[in-house]
Amino acid sequence: MSDGFARLFQQMLQSGQEMARAFNPGLENFDTRAFEKMLPVMPADMMEMWFGRTFNREGLDAKTRLLLTIGALTVQGAVAEPQLRLAVRHALKAGATQREVAETIWQMSMFGGLPAMQKALELAQAVFAEEDDAA
Repeated sequence: MSDGFARLFQQMLQSGQEMARAFNPGLENFDTRAFEKMLPVMPADMMEMWFGRTFNREGLDAKTRLLLTIGALTVQGAVAEPQLRLAVRHALKAGATQREVAETIWQMSMFGGLPAMQKALELAQAVFAEEDDAA
């Protein structure tokens, strides 16, 4: 990144942070991991409503929808870390295997690139480790 672009990027980040502070000063100290700790997975009824057969009775099952969500979040560059971790947790709860989650992420490397795939795999592996420790 050139010095000029780096300065412009830094200035844009600072402007965004100032705008966020102006709109809601409390967001400055917002911790997304705190939300994950409070609600590590959605209740089964919510999962079924949003990702199961409530809205689309003959459509995709919850596991498939969540694997698609993981793929989409991976292609975006895995920048939505809390959302990706939650999607991995939910996919496992919906019956996906660790291998299915990993293969979904690997498949996205040709669309999102290797750095996005690597980041998503690291996040998924952290969730796998948490799940293994809890078992």
